[in-house]
Amino acid sequence: MGNAIFKSLWLKFFILLLIVVTIALMAAFTLRHLMIRDFRAYEAGRLEDRVYWVIADLEASYEKNSAWSRDASGKDAVWALMMGFEVRLFDNRRVLITDTEQSLKTLSPLIQKRVLAISRLHVRKKSAQFFTYPLFLSGHEIGSLEVRFLRPESEAIFVRRSDLFLLFTVIGLGGAAFVLSILFSRKLTNPLKRLAAAAEGIIEGDFSQSRVMVPGQDEVARLSATFNRVTKFLETQEALRKKLISNVSHEIRTPLTAMRGELAGMIDGLIPMDREQLQSLYEETWRLEGLLDGMEELSRAQAGAMFLHRRPGKLRPVLENIKKTFAGLSLDKGASLEVLCADGLDLYADPERFSQIVVNLVSNALKAVGKDGKVTIRAAKNGKMTCVEVEDNGCGIGKEALPFIFERFYRSSEGGIGIGLAIAKELVEAHEGRIEVESEEGKGTLFRIFIPDQSADWSAQ
Repeated sequence: MGNAIFKSLWLKFFILLLIVVTIALMAAFTLRHLMIRDFRAYEAGRLEDRVYWVIADLEASYEKNSAWSRDASGKDAVWALMMGFEVRLFDNRRVLITDTEQSLKTLSPLIQKRVLAISRLHVRKKSAQFFTYPLFLSGHEIGSLEVRFLRPESEAIFVRRSDLFLLFTVIGLGGAAFVLSILFSRKLTNPLKRLAAAAEGIIEGDFSQSRVMVPGQDEVARLSATFNRVTKFLETQEALRKKLISNVSHEIRTPLTAMRGELAGMIDGLIPMDREQLQSLYEETWRLEGLLDGMEELSRAQAGAMFLHRRPGKLRPVLENIKKTFAGLSLDKGASLEVLCADGLDLYADPERFSQIVVNLVSNALKAVGKDGKVTIRAAKNGKMTCVEVEDNGCGIGKEALPFIFERFYRSSEGGIGIGLAIAKELVEAHEGRIEVESEEGKGTLFRIFIPDQSADWSAQ
């Protein structure tokens, strides 16, 4: 069905372009018709002017001779022929005085040949009619001149060449437009076809062919870029889902296996059903509940990462609020919590999600320090990024554990379910930032968060 739709879309574009080409060709035909008409009107007007030249010369000759002179009139007839028309001269009693044929006969054969070559008499149409022009002298009619206009060879050449040019235009430009219409319509619909195929692949769970690259800056290219971003997001979420299911399955299997073993031992009478054993089972159920809570918290963090609401704001008040949140815990442990941040320092982030990142880090830091321990939160600019550090002088993290501390459900020490740092990393990367850690066992740990400042791309949203 998808192919049928795109064939139909291609056909619609093709028909549209064909209509445009047809209109352009019709405009060429119309232009040719108007040019020929205007050219013939121009020629007719020019010939009309020449007729009046001949009439003026004939009337002047009659006035000079006080009668019609066959020789003088014959010269005017030859002159008229060379200017593009045949004539017949009559007196006021409709007696023929001379005409073009008679005038030509008075010329020598060589002169006749030259005159005929100039006039191109052979192109005259026999069906052309004569037009009558009366001749006057001092208000009295002295005769009449009948004129038949010839179509000179130059006009025929012009018409033939214009027809030939139009033919080449129709064949050449029309054919090129036809081919370009096919190519353009295919170029326009092929990316949409690839987008449809990629979308169908995503529906079936295949992300291998989900990227559609369309060069340029037009609407189709922007649609392709948006589709690729959505596909990348879906692919990432699918990978996270699979990884989360795998990790959760592994983590849940351990307490379930222990519980099943203990219950089986109780059923077989190998393990006594006393308070101590029931307490062990209770602790395992608590561990399962903690895992489920961690999964829920991770899901909320991922949802928050998907829908960040970044905006500029002052950083120090955010850090001071976090310090107040942990004031009671730090006091109970006998540890100090300090914030080092300039009053005018700005941060471009989602305040709620950023606070969640720092809260996770400070919580881990306070767990790591003992009495008289110290936790410091620092913030400063680092190029085009804002750097926030959370440092403690607690127990630190072993070298073998450092590469894995951001993995889900990884625990470097007893307690917790290993989800806090995974959430922190998830949210930092959602801000297009990065998180780093330095630690030495027995001396403390330093976490650094880098959050990029507001860029032109962000400000355009």
